[in-house]
Amino acid sequence: MTESSRTPTPVDQIADAWVDTVSELAPTAATYIGRFEFNDCFGDYSPAGVDELARQARSTLAALDAAEPVDEIDRVTQEDLSRELRLDVEMHDAGWHLRDLNVIASPAQDIRAVFDLMPTATADDWGVISTRLKVLPGAIDGYIATLREGIARGTVPARRQVREVVTQIARYTSDGGFFVEFAGGAAPENGQLPASLARDLADNANAARVAYDELAAFLASDLTAAASEHDAVGRDLYALHSRRFLGATIDLDETYEWGVEELARMVAEQESIANEITAGASVEEAVAFLEADDTHKLRGTAELQQWMQATSDRAIDELGRTHFDIPEQIRRLECMIAPTNEGGIYYTGPTDDFSRPGRMWWSVPEGVSTFDTWRELTTVYHEGVPGHHLQIAQAVYNRAELNSWRRLLAGTSGHAEGWALYAERLMQELGFLNDPADRLGMLDGQRMRAARVVLDIGVHLGKPRLDGSGTWDADYALDFMRRNVNMSDEFVQFEVNRYLGWPGQAPSYKVGQRIWEQARDDYALRKGAAFQIKEFHKTALDLGGVGLDTLRTALARA
Repeated sequence: MTESSRTPTPVDQIADAWVDTVSELAPTAATYIGRFEFNDCFGDYSPAGVDELARQARSTLAALDAAEPVDEIDRVTQEDLSRELRLDVEMHDAGWHLRDLNVIASPAQDIRAVFDLMPTATADDWGVISTRLKVLPGAIDGYIATLREGIARGTVPARRQVREVVTQIARYTSDGGFFVEFAGGAAPENGQLPASLARDLADNANAARVAYDELAAFLASDLTAAASEHDAVGRDLYALHSRRFLGATIDLDETYEWGVEELARMVAEQESIANEITAGASVEEAVAFLEADDTHKLRGTAELQQWMQATSDRAIDELGRTHFDIPEQIRRLECMIAPTNEGGIYYTGPTDDFSRPGRMWWSVPEGVSTFDTWRELTTVYHEGVPGHHLQIAQAVYNRAELNSWRRLLAGTSGHAEGWALYAERLMQELGFLNDPADRLGMLDGQRMRAARVVLDIGVHLGKPRLDGSGTWDADYALDFMRRNVNMSDEFVQFEVNRYLGWPGQAPSYKVGQRIWEQARDDYALRKGAAFQIKEFHKTALDLGGVGLDTLRTALARA
């Protein structure tokens, strides 16, 4: 990797110190970025612990506001970190942590999911895991205390999310669930676990299992009784979430109307390609034709994982020779089947020293055992190269210019997911989706992302339904998604529950793509005849992860 050559400035030091603060107060985030010194503990999920993190954010923001940037790198850091910290404070003051429970990205999942990223190669690694399992009940207790405070203040999640998380926890804690399988499968690369460690690991995993059962009991009783029947969070809170996931302030009403238009455009493009697959076919008929075609079929997760890895390796090799400069450390990307069944496909970045590579994870829902390559080819490009892996690992690699916050913690879903959708279209332009079936799959995903813009804003802002029959609600949202995606119903139901409980995240993909494309067009207009797309990509990605407002202002100065 590149050697560090930049002398840290006061702004760099403030940003680096914030990474230290987050790592200490939120050790799961530390594990995510490869700060393994906190792997044996959890943060304080109680109201006092959340308040302390907000206090530290205010203190860091004051220091950052008082600092003088010395160069463009500092200006980007100061601008972007200030925006994030101010939003952290606003979210805290709005009491979001008091109702932070959903089916995909809340403490209920994060406390368990951190074990997916912990080293397991040695007996010492398993000793650290055992210690963290031992203290997991305290993290759960703190989280319950925060949710109880929410009940006392009347700030509670939707009952639908509570019910779904209870079902998730039952899978974690069953006899064949995560905790039993995880501890029972402990197998260091250098031999057996010592008997005493094996006993401690089993005992501590069981204690963690009991703690999660206690969380489920609290959710099923106290929180269910207090929870809201309304899935929508309303305009004010939604605006905060939209800013968080985009790193940009947008006109929500204009974006909703644009989403409706973009969805219609995706449908028209799909219909055109369906005709290429089977003359005169509708989209549904083309999909049925492809689903019956065994040449596009994968069976079982082992076959899925092997295909993902081969596809990713081939893309990295070919793009690295022709269209991108891909450093050797970034060329390693591991494709993994996640140890859970919640649904969803996601990427986790490499550690700062690349000892843990970037990884693409597929959490396959229960009951799903066959997969269509025409649907998923673009997903591999989205999560891997030139998508998330190129984007995120490149920032880690760029140690010479970016402080630890810029490399490891900065960025938004809109920046990352917007780039990944931009990358999907780029792969079509570069000829990697010449098969009409693969293009239909790409458009299936793009259509879904456009539909999510409409659904998410529609539900949470209480927009009129597209058919004029009332206002958006969960039932209409589910029917709308079933009409706009060609995926298993298990997946569709999970996705809709995700949107209902995680406001603002789902639109960040397509809206992020829109902003990336606007930024490229603005950059091209400024550069005129000197514009080169490869140079634009390098300039933009060299910034690392930033909010999309910061991306636009930084590119305007480039």
